[in-house]
Amino acid sequence: MRVLLPFLALYRRHTFLILLGIILAIVTLLASIGLLALSGWFLAASSVAGLAGLVTFNYMLPAAGVRGAAIFRTAGRYAERVVSHDATFRVLSHLRVFTFQKILPLSPGGIARFRQAELLNRLVADVDTLDHLYLRVISPMVSAAVVIMVVTFGLSWLDGPLALTLGSILLLLLLVIPPVFYRAGKPIGKELTLLRSQYRTELTSWLQGQAELVVFGALENFRQKLNATEQHWQRRQWQQASLGGIALALMILASGLTVTLLLWLAAAGIGGDSQPGALIALFAFAALASFEAMMPVAGAFQHLGQVIASATRVKQLIEQQPEVAFPATGPVAQQSASLQISDVTFTYPEQPLPVLQNVLLDIAAGEHIALLGRTGCGKSTLLQLLTRAWDPDSGEIRLNGQPLSDYDESTLRAMTTVVSQRVHIFSSTLRENLRIASPKVSDETLNSVLQQVGLSKLLENEGLNAWLGEGGRQLSGGEQRRLGIARALLHSAPLLLLDEPTEGLDAETEQQILALLRQHCRGRTLILITHRLYGLEHFDRICVMDGGNVVEQGSHNELLRQQGRYARFRQRIHHTKAPSRS
Repeated sequence: MRVLLPFLALYRRHTFLILLGIILAIVTLLASIGLLALSGWFLAASSVAGLAGLVTFNYMLPAAGVRGAAIFRTAGRYAERVVSHDATFRVLSHLRVFTFQKILPLSPGGIARFRQAELLNRLVADVDTLDHLYLRVISPMVSAAVVIMVVTFGLSWLDGPLALTLGSILLLLLLVIPPVFYRAGKPIGKELTLLRSQYRTELTSWLQGQAELVVFGALENFRQKLNATEQHWQRRQWQQASLGGIALALMILASGLTVTLLLWLAAAGIGGDSQPGALIALFAFAALASFEAMMPVAGAFQHLGQVIASATRVKQLIEQQPEVAFPATGPVAQQSASLQISDVTFTYPEQPLPVLQNVLLDIAAGEHIALLGRTGCGKSTLLQLLTRAWDPDSGEIRLNGQPLSDYDESTLRAMTTVVSQRVHIFSSTLRENLRIASPKVSDETLNSVLQQVGLSKLLENEGLNAWLGEGGRQLSGGEQRRLGIARALLHSAPLLLLDEPTEGLDAETEQQILALLRQHCRGRTLILITHRLYGLEHFDRICVMDGGNVVEQGSHNELLRQQGRYARFRQRIHHTKAPSRS
């Protein structure tokens, strides 16, 4: 239960709506009990009065009470649904924001140990499950407790022993039934949560890995595994539904036995009368209606096991410690950026060998650097260290002479523009996807930048209002990459870090993009990762990396004269492109 305390604390922000929803639920239940009890008494009393009652019996007042109770029940139920669901959605929104705020600083190191599907399931499905805490546990339990006290107190004015008997039975059920079914449903709820996560993770893997599964002939085996998980999940769902049915059946049985007991006790009279009279109907129908408040209680704690399991999974995620901690304040942002990388070594967690080893690199402000090397030599990792996605194991990185770790996050982000290998496109308009880089930029500037990167066709039809969809599904890989470059052009930072920006582009477009970047980066520091050799002669320095270190550096002409690795790369490419002679 303690695992729920941090999430219960978040409910304080919505105390008014939550309390209002509970009050409206109580009013609705009391109106329903009053309607049924008063209607039963009215019919019984009218029958007893007979024809003589036309003169002696007041038909108007009970009829008005019945109508008033019916109106209160209808209006109260509607208002309770509106307020309760509004409170639930607000709490859910707050929980999601709270969880996301805890997750965001973990990226990428703290969340690397979670698979993407697992991370998404914890952030969405498990957080969604936490709303059961209010709708299925707190509200029904509090409402039932208050209704029991009010009904017992109200009926005690007519007959104290009968009222106490009914109240004691209801209170006993309230105290016994939920814990019993909580114990019975806890292992099922926990396993349901785990199976839901497992099934969605496996389903995501199956959908994303179709090509590999077909190539290796493992599609059928994976599908059978997925079906087995689904069947196990469905069996657990059936068991939970069966528990709910048993709880409901017990409550119906208790309702019938309670009414029978009250009729038997009331046979000797009610309120001191020797004859039971019409009030016996009031007690009987009040007892039946009171169990309406108890019905949600029967299965309330049954779902608590699932809520606790989800809360545990979310807590495991939000309690992760970030790999990188930023200070609250730091050096002020500047319009230029120089970098000093001194003996930097870095190894990814749980990996045996370092990715970078004693890297030494001094980059002057406004210098254009190309990082060249085969896959896995540490180029992208070095860029991640420059953005403080990770911190080096040893050595130091300085920006404008200040340790990179001294900069607060907002200043560092303001001074750095990054185009990674994977450009993320948000499910929003073209305009909003570009304004991530510069929120106050005008539409005219956006149109100009899109034309510069060769995306003018995106301005056709809906223009900047075009909806790009989840992950930019309407765009090709090359268009997504050029959209990332457009963001870089919009973000006026003195340091640009580009990781394979022209990957997937044809030769002509690559030339245009590189020329555009050189023009945009005049006076700015540029670090470009590439494995393509086109246009490198325009860079101030080319750094060849291998084995986690810079093994060769210099200008294009200098490296050609040295006849080192860069020269061999150029010769190999030249021979590959040369036409064969017959």
